[in-house]
Amino acid sequence: MKKSLQEIWQYRELLGRLINRDIGLRYKQTLLGIAWAVFSPLTMTLIFTFVFSRFAVVKTGAIPYPLFVYSGLAAWSLFSGSLSSSVPVLVNNSSLVTKVYFPREVFPLSAVLSKLLDFSLALALLFILLPFFGVRFTFGLLWLPVIFIVQLAFTAGLALLLSMGNLFYRDVKYIFDSVITIWMFATSVIYPIKSSNHFINNLLALNPLIPIIDAFRGAVFEGGILNPVPFLLASAIAFITLFAGLALFHKLEYLFAERI
Repeated sequence: MKKSLQEIWQYRELLGRLINRDIGLRYKQTLLGIAWAVFSPLTMTLIFTFVFSRFAVVKTGAIPYPLFVYSGLAAWSLFSGSLSSSVPVLVNNSSLVTKVYFPREVFPLSAVLSKLLDFSLALALLFILLPFFGVRFTFGLLWLPVIFIVQLAFTAGLALLLSMGNLFYRDVKYIFDSVITIWMFATSVIYPIKSSNHFINNLLALNPLIPIIDAFRGAVFEGGILNPVPFLLASAIAFITLFAGLALFHKLEYLFAERI
């Protein structure tokens, strides 16, 4: 673990170059360019707000529903977008993986970190929207860096595992495409997740994104993390996932060239 982290730090300049490359390729030859970072979650927010205002009533407490959805989609897009880019990243860079030595962890990590620009722009728009809905800024915003570190740890751990899994078994990409959609609806992205069924609640407790996104909303709209115990559990799962991903990735890295 220590050696893996030291190598990543040693090649931090390469990691930075890969991040810049990923950002450049993502918006190359697009009309809106980087504006897509806010256009997509904003459009989805308008769609969900229209649908649920017409056909269903979603109770979100003191949080206006458009802000509830937009904040959830912003956090979810960072997670799902990072993993979508990470799954094929080793296969897509096979020429580099097989020819030059450097820690291969930089590929999935660059896919995750490059999404921070998109998330930063989406977060900036959220802050602009808050006064228009009568939401005041509070000291709860100071919790945001802690919450984002936990989410990034969980995302990076999964990115390492999935990118490696897809290298060995190409089925991983197709399984991921199906699971990620179901996962969104099992997370409090567009509506609060609650159930009167004890068994379902136990299953939902295994999803660390629920307390992470709930903590994000609590910090922005309600002045702090309202449910610290679930968030601490999610934090433990996040860092266990990260450490497991780094350890397993580093252990099996010598097989990558022959499996590509």
